[in-house]
Amino acid sequence: MRVITGSAKGRPLKTVKGRDIRPTADRVKESLFNVLSTRVPDSDFLDLFAGSGAVGIEALSRGARSCTFVELQTAHMRVIEENLRETGLADRAQVLRRDARGAAADLGRRGLQYDLIFIDPPYSQELVPAALAEVAAHGLVRPGGWVACEHHKKDPVPSLVPDPQEAGSLTKFRELVFGETVISLYGQSDASRPAP
Repeated sequence: MRVITGSAKGRPLKTVKGRDIRPTADRVKESLFNVLSTRVPDSDFLDLFAGSGAVGIEALSRGARSCTFVELQTAHMRVIEENLRETGLADRAQVLRRDARGAAADLGRRGLQYDLIFIDPPYSQELVPAALAEVAAHGLVRPGGWVACEHHKKDPVPSLVPDPQEAGSLTKFRELVFGETVISLYGQSDASRPAP
């Protein structure tokens, strides 16, 4: 695994070893950032279920203003922090040891919002709908922002996520398919997204 482009281009990234570990493949990451492209520079990025931090680090390398990494597992937290040090990107990063639900509530209470949010929970546990609901409920998406969710093609994901605070809703507008891996993209309104 490596940083694909930007200020830390080519830097190798560590990951936690284990049979259940599934880092985002470089080709998936590259395709995602080709779609996000001009939205990344000067953005505030949130990486939920951050794992090794590879996606958030890629965003920082490409010019994101900040990235908040949310990860519950201590071993993953250590890898994120080491990867940030090795890439020289730690000064624009915040690493939170929390579950996604608790982190969303805390960030929402602090009034924080993000231009881009990446959600990559373990496959086959139906966690994407719950994570999207928390993101919407706590108003974490800045107006015009996007949410990208990585999931298995058989995992159920919603087309529409209502926002209980009536600040809008999240609507799925595009899918990127890589074999069994899918990235679903969500935006807040027709005005905030391009044609699929």
